[in-house]
Amino acid sequence: MKTASAEDTRWLTDEEQRTWRAYMHAVTLLEDHLDRQLQRDAGMPHVYYGLLVQLAEAPCRRLRMTELAMRAKITRSRLSHAVARLEKNGWVRREDCPSDKRGQLAVLTDEGYEVLARTAPGHVAAVRQALFDRLTPEQQKSLGEIMTILAEGLQPKEAGADLPWLR
Repeated sequence: MKTASAEDTRWLTDEEQRTWRAYMHAVTLLEDHLDRQLQRDAGMPHVYYGLLVQLAEAPCRRLRMTELAMRAKITRSRLSHAVARLEKNGWVRREDCPSDKRGQLAVLTDEGYEVLARTAPGHVAAVRQALFDRLTPEQQKSLGEIMTILAEGLQPKEAGADLPWLR
């Protein structure tokens, strides 16, 4: 892969630079805001909440660990650490995969489901207050369209792509 030299680089315009920095600033502040709310209300970071949501929405509240890592867009190592912490809390348990002796399933326990049910209203209120209440319906629609375009463009489609959940 060839790296671009400084003279070949298509530098950001002043407006693009302002937009990029505003985006990065807002994403960082939003993630911190949601993380603090979840730590305060449920004693868990935002990424753990996301794992519980993925499991709650899965058939029989269980997913293969590799599938959970893919959905959460995190490395298998980070997922293993997170699931260990969630297991310690009694919110998740691991089971051997019946169709693959090497695979494991993460399973949301009844206690984990109850924690999620108690935590969700406060989390939704935090998301609404931090994001949706600040935007008009038209801005919300535009934001959704823009984020979909970005996600689709960044999701690798080729085999052998360097993906976090394969590491």
